[in-house]
Amino acid sequence: MRDPAAPIGVFDSGIGGLTVVGELHRRLPNESVVYVGDTARVPYGPKSPETVLRYSREIADFLVNRGVKAVVIACNTATAHALPSLQAELPIPVMGVVQPGARAALAASRGGAIGVVGTAGTIRSGAYEHAIHALDASKHVFSQPCPLFVPLVEEGWLDHEVTRMVAREYLGSLMEKGVDTLVLGCTHYPLLVPLLRGILGPDVALIDSARETAVELGSLLAREGLANPGEHPVEHSYLATDDQQRMLELGQRFLGLPMERVDALVLG
Repeated sequence: MRDPAAPIGVFDSGIGGLTVVGELHRRLPNESVVYVGDTARVPYGPKSPETVLRYSREIADFLVNRGVKAVVIACNTATAHALPSLQAELPIPVMGVVQPGARAALAASRGGAIGVVGTAGTIRSGAYEHAIHALDASKHVFSQPCPLFVPLVEEGWLDHEVTRMVAREYLGSLMEKGVDTLVLGCTHYPLLVPLLRGILGPDVALIDSARETAVELGSLLAREGLANPGEHPVEHSYLATDDQQRMLELGQRFLGLPMERVDALVLG
């Protein structure tokens, strides 16, 4: 029997997955989290599916040995290439960020097209289109890679005219196609919600996969009898495979909460 007091393991190719952790902290305050950012090998997008799966297995094995009760793949590319394998191989529940976002997009859409924005790797994988069409094959889905969003967010240009110009360029074709719902298919993108809302207007639903993943994980833990009842102290651990100081400095912006330390993790 798995221990409900055990932590949740979360991993990403870098620091963006901390937006998922932030949602977990806010929505599941009784749960401890162990987060791994694979900053030594970021980004995953340009790498082959086989390499992404190998990296994901390595980190998942570390988390299982750390005693986590569930694993969240907080990376869209890793979700696309590693989720089915890890779900089949690990003895604990494994969840990605794509399927919760896809389900939320279908629930929010009023009948129009659904737009998806993400990194080049995520868009190339077609993960969101596949997930949405698996649930509703009739839905029109239009995707747009937005590679400049990640460096702009990491630069802190969340309300900058340059970011606004880039966003207008990226979103123009989706707006022309009449999307009524937009999936933010990268864990960096929730930080741009106010700016994107100003461009798209109030009638386009913005789907934050980080938030939807936290909601679905809460339901899964309750269903599996793994929810921490709050009788044990909550402890969070943050690890990076390289440049721990950068994660500490930038990570608090993504997490939305203070971070006291980031520890080193050597893999491979």
